[in-house]
Amino acid sequence: MGLFGSKKEGGIMDIIRCDEPEYLVWKWRPSGEANSTVRENSIRWGSSLRVKDGEVAVFVYKQKDGTMQDFIEGPFDETIKTANFPILSGLLGLAFNGNSPFQAEVYFINLSGIIQIKFAIPYFDVFDPRFLDFAVPMAVRGTASFNITDYKSFIKLHRLINFELEDFKLQVRDAVCKRVKGCVANAPTDYQIPVLQIERRVEDISDRIQARLKADFEEDFGVNLRRLDIAAIDVDKESDGYSELRNVTAAQQTKTITAQTDVNIQNLQDTQRITAKNMEETLRIQREEAQRAQRLQTETNFMGAHALDQQTSVLQAGMQGLGNMSSMGGGGGMNPAGMMTGMMMGGALGTQMAGMMNNMGGQMQQQMNTPPPAPQSQYFVAVNGQQSGPFSIPQLQQLAQQGQINAQTMVWKQGMAGWDAAGNVAELAQLFAPATPPTPPGMPPMPPTL
Repeated sequence: MGLFGSKKEGGIMDIIRCDEPEYLVWKWRPSGEANSTVRENSIRWGSSLRVKDGEVAVFVYKQKDGTMQDFIEGPFDETIKTANFPILSGLLGLAFNGNSPFQAEVYFINLSGIIQIKFAIPYFDVFDPRFLDFAVPMAVRGTASFNITDYKSFIKLHRLINFELEDFKLQVRDAVCKRVKGCVANAPTDYQIPVLQIERRVEDISDRIQARLKADFEEDFGVNLRRLDIAAIDVDKESDGYSELRNVTAAQQTKTITAQTDVNIQNLQDTQRITAKNMEETLRIQREEAQRAQRLQTETNFMGAHALDQQTSVLQAGMQGLGNMSSMGGGGGMNPAGMMTGMMMGGALGTQMAGMMNNMGGQMQQQMNTPPPAPQSQYFVAVNGQQSGPFSIPQLQQLAQQGQINAQTMVWKQGMAGWDAAGNVAELAQLFAPATPPTPPGMPPMPPTL
């Protein structure tokens, strides 16, 4: 419960609050004097405490066993009570025998205010790792913005009594300049940024430095780095190092472009030579395939004549056997039985030979009346820069159905001026035509009229 003493017990009734327009840490002093520490730290129960939103009031009690604090976050506007000051309520009976006033230092910490620090780093040398003989002077200008979010960590790192914001800003500015200078000097090596292009990479460098500085601000100062903005990186373009580096870089770039151009030309020539060689090999294979097909056709056409020659030889041998049969029986005279047998076998052989001649003539006549099959088109296909084939149209149709080729696939066959999309070739376009939907069935007949 709250305790209220009379004025005879010592101390004065006050309204404890901070009316400073801009501050980071501010110590409350009721008398306005900074030297009467015992008097100004004497606070009476029943005094009113007002803490605005975005502030925190810190009550610091110095005891023999160490310093202890009560933290009151805004918004808060009440009289001092034990319910709101847990540490103080435990100290009253021990330290003050239940009487007031009590001794405490009161500090207000601004949690919503943002402190901005402008920094400027004079010229320092930056080296390109490719050309370490040329130093280019650079200067950096920018702004760092920070605030307090973890006030307990901030209090652990700083003495709140007689806290001076300007002294704190100087410490932060020195740390920022040190880190920014180091990052810019090492940017060509760490971030692969050429020295002559560093002015155009200000935003990238600023973001990288901010990521590094954020952890330093939290660990070293207990504050939150909200933003680091590098306004400019000024390069001394009148320096000898800049001029020499520019000349060397230009010469190196010209040499690189020339070498790359030579490589590109060589690659183009190699590609053309390989293409011509592939085309020559393709034509050679096509010629050999055509000659082989013609040879097979010729052999087929003359196969019947060859078979006739073989059968004629067999018949001649049979006729000769018949002649011998007519003289069977010995004595060199005519043998009637042998003659009759020979005449019967001769008739059979004649009939067989006549039938064979008729069949052979019919086959030859049919072959003469049947036109030769039309040659099938053979196409080469280019997929993912690789040539394959040749493929017949049925094979291409199967590839299209499997989704391995489409209307944009490049094809070529002998007689075409060059490679073209399959959809542009008349005899292949139908392979990629969309399927025609089935025709709906006819309407049912009208019902009979009743």
